[in-house]
Amino acid sequence: MLREIVLDTETTGTEHANGDRVIEIGCVELLNHIPTGKSYHVYINPQRAVSAGALAVHGLSDEFLADKPVFAAIVDEFMEFVGDGRLVIHNAAFDIGFLNAEFARTGHKPFVLADVVDTLSMARRKHPGAANNLDALCSRYGIDNSKRTKHGALLDAEILAEVYIELIGGKQVGFDLSMQPAGRQSRGLQTEAAASREARPRTMISRLTDAEKAAHEAFIQSLGGTPLWRDYIGENPSD
Repeated sequence: MLREIVLDTETTGTEHANGDRVIEIGCVELLNHIPTGKSYHVYINPQRAVSAGALAVHGLSDEFLADKPVFAAIVDEFMEFVGDGRLVIHNAAFDIGFLNAEFARTGHKPFVLADVVDTLSMARRKHPGAANNLDALCSRYGIDNSKRTKHGALLDAEILAEVYIELIGGKQVGFDLSMQPAGRQSRGLQTEAAASREARPRTMISRLTDAEKAAHEAFIQSLGGTPLWRDYIGENPSD
């Protein structure tokens, strides 16, 4: 059983080496590439001011974060949720750098970047020369990101889970009739019921106009007898 944790963070700025801190963590659990419905989400008091640039991106103000727990207060529950799961992160070096800086303060073992699946690197290999930020990938794969007016760690993790599934092959990867996801089904994944529907024979629906049908009828009349072509008109959707 492959367990993965799709993760995203928001921060006070872009430079953990200069003291910027994590202010939000969002995680989504996948089993065999299928969302289970389990997630982890927390806001964190960074004990320092949020930069103007970061505030414009995620909208998390100093006032909003003032009464939230500090990282040291949530780190154990966060690590319990991650457990032995493989991390999946977009631009992993950024988030791992920030989380490891927080772990250095609390004395926890750092994450190993080489063990993390970086979806940005995957996207760059699959779509070289194209835009591969999260919004661009949503557009490319037809994933709804209309709620993403601001960056948010949990929403971005949920969206990234869908992007990741597309990057590794879409609905065919992780197709497993034994799985029963507890939460919302990610775009493109098949449930047992969906697979059953796909297995049923379906009548082909004609997309021909009346004029095209008339032209076809005139053609097969010219052939004489009972040509098989007559069977390929299909049913009218209104029938």
